[in-house]
Amino acid sequence: MVYLPIESYGVIGDLHTVALVGINGSIDMMSFPRFDSPTVFAALVDDAKGGRFSIAPVRDDLRSKQMYLPDTNVLVTRHLSPHSMSELIDFMPVEEIGQAHDLVRLVKTIRGEVTYRMACAPRFDYARSQHRVHIMSGYQVVFESPQLALRLRSTVPLVVRSGDAIAEFTLRAGESAAFVLEEAGGGTSPSTDLLAFCERTFADTVGFWRRWIGKCQYRGRWQDMINRSALVLKLLTSEPHGSIVAAPTFSLPEEIGGVRNWDYRYTWIRDSSFSLYALLRLGFTDEARSFMRWLVARCKELNPDGSLQIMYGIDGRHQLTEETLSHLEGYQGSSPVRIGNGAYDQVQLDIYGELMDAVYLYDKYSEPVSYELWHYLVRFVEWVRAHWREADEGIWEVRGGRQEFLYSRLMCWVAIDRGVRLAQKRSLPADLASWIKTRDQIYHQIHTDFWDPERRTFIQSRASRSTDAACLLMPLVRFIGPTDPRWLSTLEAVTRDLLDDTLVYRYRVGHAASDGLSGDEGTFSMCSFWYVECLARAGRLDEARLAFEKMLGYANHLGLYAEELAPSGEQLGNFPQAFTHLGLISAAFQLDRALSSAGWRA
Repeated sequence: MVYLPIESYGVIGDLHTVALVGINGSIDMMSFPRFDSPTVFAALVDDAKGGRFSIAPVRDDLRSKQMYLPDTNVLVTRHLSPHSMSELIDFMPVEEIGQAHDLVRLVKTIRGEVTYRMACAPRFDYARSQHRVHIMSGYQVVFESPQLALRLRSTVPLVVRSGDAIAEFTLRAGESAAFVLEEAGGGTSPSTDLLAFCERTFADTVGFWRRWIGKCQYRGRWQDMINRSALVLKLLTSEPHGSIVAAPTFSLPEEIGGVRNWDYRYTWIRDSSFSLYALLRLGFTDEARSFMRWLVARCKELNPDGSLQIMYGIDGRHQLTEETLSHLEGYQGSSPVRIGNGAYDQVQLDIYGELMDAVYLYDKYSEPVSYELWHYLVRFVEWVRAHWREADEGIWEVRGGRQEFLYSRLMCWVAIDRGVRLAQKRSLPADLASWIKTRDQIYHQIHTDFWDPERRTFIQSRASRSTDAACLLMPLVRFIGPTDPRWLSTLEAVTRDLLDDTLVYRYRVGHAASDGLSGDEGTFSMCSFWYVECLARAGRLDEARLAFEKMLGYANHLGLYAEELAPSGEQLGNFPQAFTHLGLISAAFQLDRALSSAGWRA
């Protein structure tokens, strides 16, 4: 079986779900109608069984290119041969403009005469469910499964073969064809003039994205990459709920053939808090406000001990039971294919620090925290005060048992520190004396129990003397100064132990504390951007700029990133990854400011 590289895809979406469109014109993954719904196309995790929606010229001598229409999430795929050129435009109208859950595909011949083949081959419920096909007319087909019914409309004749809709057609220069895949029986009647519908929604969708990105307040270097990362984060935001998914895919491997394959189509408190920070820095306060509403709702559903879960469904549901899809082979044979995420009931003490930091920034850049929210924030700070000494699974969600991690201690310090700052800034009621006492206890413990005096570096955990890239957050959250001697020697340890050219491993598998999993993994792109920011804050601007520019060179052809990078530069893990893009935004923001302060020309 032939799989496209993970980086060979673009993404489109309607703020309800996302589709991955390959450079060959094939949609190989789409959950429908929501980010975390079962898939209707999943060829990316099983080329033979998963299902796809492909449109491409019928010839072998093609060169293909992809681009986004500037400042939009409207994707253009071009196929070129010696005597012809064709163009495929893919987008999903956004609900705000009146059309939700439509997948629109427009194909046009630019030069020459081109014969195309379209195959719409859905496989419902992760390819576990059979479906029936009804030909409504020569130009309309309905796929019906027990869970969902989809309707495909076309401007060219359709035929049904083995449960799939097929069309073969020829277009001369200037001629177009249109295909729309939509939910059938959704209470709306389809437009009778398909081309007019596509032209109208195309203009509306382009306008929506350009108006949205026009609100971005960043005007520094790397504007295009910042805008693209912001557009990615918006694509991963649920319009109905305000939550943000970590990635729109599941079980894309961290190592080809390996077992580190996870479902990221959920909302992590940690990832969302960092995303909130990035969006606030760019001026997108509406998204921050929507997420805060989602968060307040979760605060009303705390665990019996008063704690938050580390992640939830996009609608706030608590149960994310993990299961294996044994009938799917996995991307390039990387099994198991997992849906759900068994880490949802882990203890990760760091989430309170990320959350409190995001709320602190929200209060500073958007609007003051409400009486109701402060009530819950006080409960979180008190919970952290009672539990900060405990072991947990940590930021990397280890499955080898709980440990006492440096990063978890660090973010417990952040949680209490931001609580203290909010209370003092806003004159809010709090037991400040007790809070400050606990915050200072954590500070001293980190500097004693998590400091290796021989290697002169902060260490991963009390049980492991190894280096962990999570320590790169220490100066970023203002726990330690960026030029403090202890920090500079720790930065050197990260450079020595975790750096591969300018790429950073989160830790060295086999040398760090056990994560309970076999196999290896790539460098973590998020950590690489943290490293850039640490260099910039330390005043090492030449190194920081070179590392940042190299990281930009690892983006795919559309400026998108997965979670990790293989040693040879391929993208690994779920794609696109919100954490990576928000890391890019933060690093660019800090580096741009440092360069300007130092007098570098833009």
